Amino acid sequence: MDTIEWILLIIIIAFLVNRFMPVKGITNISVQEAKDKFKDNQVQFIDVRTPGEYKANHRKPFKNIPLSNLASKVGNLEKEKEIVVICQSGMRSAKAAKMLKKQGFQKISNVRGGMSAWI
Repeated sequence: MDTIEWILLIIIIAFLVNRFMPVKGITNISVQEAKDKFKDNQVQFIDVRTPGEYKANHRKPFKNIPLSNLASKVGNLEKEKEIVVICQSGMRSAKAAKMLKKQGFQKISNVRGGMSAWI
């Protein structure tokens, strides 16, 4: 392999590691672990699906803040409280969790499997 191929390989590996490695301060939790937090008033519950998805199937106490609106609504959230994020499968909520982490939130939980895993 020549130098350019090595550089491309390193960039691809770095991208994949960055994309799929867990981020410090973000915990992946099960549906049951999310349910166990429902009585804790120090936890904020955010559903980042579209309004249509949320309307069709949601759980209290999750509030709907679509991923596309989250950046503009982050000021309505309390940084000192834990945030539990959910979507349909866990992918959008993982993106939301990373975004919240970059905005200074310290304790963020992503529901593994999202609403698809809800029992």
